[in-house]
Amino acid sequence: MGNLCSLFAPPKPVKRKRPITTKRQSSVGASSGSGSGLYSNRWNHRVKSSSSCKRDNKFEDAVIQEHALAAAAILFRQQNGGVGSLPFDRSVSQRYPVSGSKKNQLPRSSSSRSRSSTDPLLPPHQFLNQGIKLDDLETNHFVLIHGGGFGAWCWYKTIALLEEDGFKVTAIDLAGCGINSFNINGIASLSQYVKPLTDVLEELSIGEKVILVGHDFGGACMSYAMELFPSKISKAVFLAAAMLTNGQSTLDMFSLKAGQNDLMRKAQIFIYTNGNENPPTAIDLDKSLLKDLLFNQSPSKDIALASVSMRSIPFAPVLEKLSLSDANYGSVRRYYIETLEDNAIPVTLQENMINTSPPEKVYRLKGADHAPFFSKPQALHKLLLEIARIKPT
Repeated sequence: MGNLCSLFAPPKPVKRKRPITTKRQSSVGASSGSGSGLYSNRWNHRVKSSSSCKRDNKFEDAVIQEHALAAAAILFRQQNGGVGSLPFDRSVSQRYPVSGSKKNQLPRSSSSRSRSSTDPLLPPHQFLNQGIKLDDLETNHFVLIHGGGFGAWCWYKTIALLEEDGFKVTAIDLAGCGINSFNINGIASLSQYVKPLTDVLEELSIGEKVILVGHDFGGACMSYAMELFPSKISKAVFLAAAMLTNGQSTLDMFSLKAGQNDLMRKAQIFIYTNGNENPPTAIDLDKSLLKDLLFNQSPSKDIALASVSMRSIPFAPVLEKLSLSDANYGSVRRYYIETLEDNAIPVTLQENMINTSPPEKVYRLKGADHAPFFSKPQALHKLLLEIARIKPT
């Protein structure tokens, strides 16, 4: 956690010497309409000429850095029981939107950057939310399920955008992932790995429903939960995810295109905790290949966050074949979001799963790598809102 906080620590302020002001400087400043003198006039001119073309990009980077820093700071305080921290479930990151008065709401971040003529009058998420009435939706509660090696931390942009639109968001840390303390090499079944998710669904009140969003291996975990709790799931969104059929395992799915993804094969590092004569207990990914495999379209700050936060993937759940029925799993409305620049689960493999078990609707994210919550957060947010709007049949 210390590494995460230091990675996004804000830069130390730099002290600048105050310029010496002369009568001539004041007179020139006055004649030009500025009260800060000739030195300030020249400085302002230099800023405008050298940075105006990069201002928007810098602002976007600053927002990303603020979000990552806030997420890291909150997790650090909660993990260490800091003063003023909220009670924290080690397997679940859950926040509730505050309605009504602004009292008790988290303070919004501020920026000294002056508004550009190209800035929208409203943030993008407010444009997307126009016309949406949460009371008209079947549910306003999203449950986010990360993929193999990831954790709840990977959803930080999606969480912020959804919560600002008034949605309730629960981001799961599956067993041995994120800050969940379970030994990843001791996970022997899919049910054990998915327990943090099934615990959340079991605790839902009677009649309460959620929208599940599963990424990567999280798709198989989501399918397992759909079979157990179909009445508690309004919709299931497969995001570049394993969408399996009855009797199929995640390993079976990847084997369909064996030999076509050399990058994935090169990146895999098998861990044999029980000795080389026994099956692997977990899989690691070569950090030197993470960018090319998972984050080929993602910002560098998010790649750095992932490189210090990703953990091993338990091997036994990947081998487990799912038992899915039409009565339970088949009764839940399914949607698939394709990521068109994905090097981990190529589009051909995604479309193979879609054609084998067609969902209700398929969406396509252009320019998205295997981590669309990093590479295309606004576009992903827009699709999630669209899916949330779809009325019950």
